[in-house]
Amino acid sequence: MIESEEQLASWSLTVNQIKEQIGRVIVGQHDVVEQLLWCMLAGGHALLEGIPGLGKTMLVKTIADTVDLSFSRIQFTPDLMPADITGTNIIQFGKQGDTSYRFQKGPLFGHIVLADEINRATPKTQSALLEAMQERTVTIGSETYTLPSPFFVLATQNPLEQEGTYPLPEAQLDRFMLKIHVTYPTKVELKEIVLRTTTAVQQQAEKVADGDLLRNIQQGLKEILVAEDVLDYAVQVLMNTHPEESTAPDSVKKYVRFGSGPRGVQSMIAVSKVRAFLAGRYHVSKPDIAEAAYPALRHRLFLNFEGQAMGILPDTIIQSVIRSMEHVR
Repeated sequence: MIESEEQLASWSLTVNQIKEQIGRVIVGQHDVVEQLLWCMLAGGHALLEGIPGLGKTMLVKTIADTVDLSFSRIQFTPDLMPADITGTNIIQFGKQGDTSYRFQKGPLFGHIVLADEINRATPKTQSALLEAMQERTVTIGSETYTLPSPFFVLATQNPLEQEGTYPLPEAQLDRFMLKIHVTYPTKVELKEIVLRTTTAVQQQAEKVADGDLLRNIQQGLKEILVAEDVLDYAVQVLMNTHPEESTAPDSVKKYVRFGSGPRGVQSMIAVSKVRAFLAGRYHVSKPDIAEAAYPALRHRLFLNFEGQAMGILPDTIIQSVIRSMEHVR
């Protein structure tokens, strides 16, 4: 709950300190860091996509270092089984020969869970995360176990054209609040990366926040105001991703098979509140919605055969949707 402007200023200082600590380790990738913080402060999960070697895993580990929360890493491989993630019941033998079952928690029982190269595991194993990501619980047999709070799944993914990858099921994709593209570093950034990683002294991020503070910020930012016309704008952005919508742009009608579901607009509003707060505003604007639309919707648009054959990018579709609505800004 927001109690005063001083509290908001304190929260803003904490977020800036987190960015500063991340910058000690990670070179560049400012947009990626920004969007990842949007997601975490909004209480959601993030999917980071990029070719191997761009520092996706290091970024997630660094964020975990800045917050005093438990951290688990799961390396996804084709032979990984669901029980390897969630945990399993093991048999215990008593002194009198009697037996009982005890639940052995898996690596999913951490505050920050790094699902590394998530699309290298089979869809069956990927789907083991569904309940955890949505309900924050894990069910084994007839027992349901509650996951720690706060709880984040920060997954990394290689582009689908890479060898040995499996596409994530649509239901799984929809559980990620944002899909974040990790881009190749610039020439200057490459030089800095080499200088930082080939010397004897390695920079480490320091802890500047804890779980209680993070939960307070998450709850408080939900109170950021969204005006009626801004909410209408966000809903219309979502509706215009559906090819059957009369106001949808031609690119949507031509290349999109299915538009985004309701979680798309929920994600846009949630991260727009965080974006507004980080910009020093206590109300969401339409430009906040427009910026949030790209990471919130790009994994929720499913192209038809023609769109896939033409190599149409979801971001191109989203851009056409935003431009088609410039008259309502």
